[in-house]
Amino acid sequence: MQVFINLITRAFFMSTPLILGALGEVLAERTGMMVTAVEGIFLIGAWGGFIGAYLSGSMLAGFLLAMICGLLVAALYGVTTVYMHQHQIVMGTAIAILITGFCTFFYRVIFGIQTVPLKVTPLSVIRIPLLSRIPVIGQVLFSQNIVTYITYLLVPIVFFVIYRTSLGLSMRSCGENPEAADAAGINVTRTRFLAVLVAGCMGGVAGAYYSLCNVGMYTSEIIGGRGWIAFGICFLGNWNPVGALIFGIVFGISDALGTYVKALGNAAIPSELFSALPYILVIVLTVCRKQFNVPAKLGANYVKED
Repeated sequence: MQVFINLITRAFFMSTPLILGALGEVLAERTGMMVTAVEGIFLIGAWGGFIGAYLSGSMLAGFLLAMICGLLVAALYGVTTVYMHQHQIVMGTAIAILITGFCTFFYRVIFGIQTVPLKVTPLSVIRIPLLSRIPVIGQVLFSQNIVTYITYLLVPIVFFVIYRTSLGLSMRSCGENPEAADAAGINVTRTRFLAVLVAGCMGGVAGAYYSLCNVGMYTSEIIGGRGWIAFGICFLGNWNPVGALIFGIVFGISDALGTYVKALGNAAIPSELFSALPYILVIVLTVCRKQFNVPAKLGANYVKED
């Protein structure tokens, strides 16, 4: 029983960055912007978060730097796609590749070539008084770190913003019919650009989660495609924060299961199979999904007519 509880606790822990990144993607894609630079944003978040925390000795400084790094990469993506009208998928992929080289090069510039990996102490768990003592649920839900708590609180907040506010209506209008939104006085370009920036900030923090909360170190392979998983969760969740939460937990379970099997070291079950499980799930669930509530103008640049 304790093994099962530990596995579910780990699943909620591992789902945090996926949900956070997916929520940012939901906000952006509701305006029509596919932030395909998400893998690069995750990576530079992990890079900036570790450097900030290691050099300053402060986790807060690490997460702030990660947020700034994610914001800058998102700004680059937003300028080239929203204002310069470049192809969203091509630019996002190019930026992600650029960030991979950028992080590797400047990590070596700052720290040199290390024979022993540099490390920071991972973010500590905060046990909520009384609630953390509830059998099973207390350990799973109320014995997590502060980023996990904030991420799960963001789900209803993002849902409320999208579906219950005029801002959310403007965002959805930009993704469904930008011409009509423009005619109604909504600045489509600004709305899309700001949504991309918010997604960049959230993606930066999500990336930092892996270096500051999970392993306490940075490597160039630390993200390992999880940015794309967050991107896929947005699709699978039908561009809905609740859907992002549900599929984030599903992928968190698969991630935790892979980690658990690796720890067992059972030669009869290849650990690589479980490591690949989250990516297999993306393919299988996407193929099996019958209907997607895709924003009508998702991925289509908007050029205002004079």
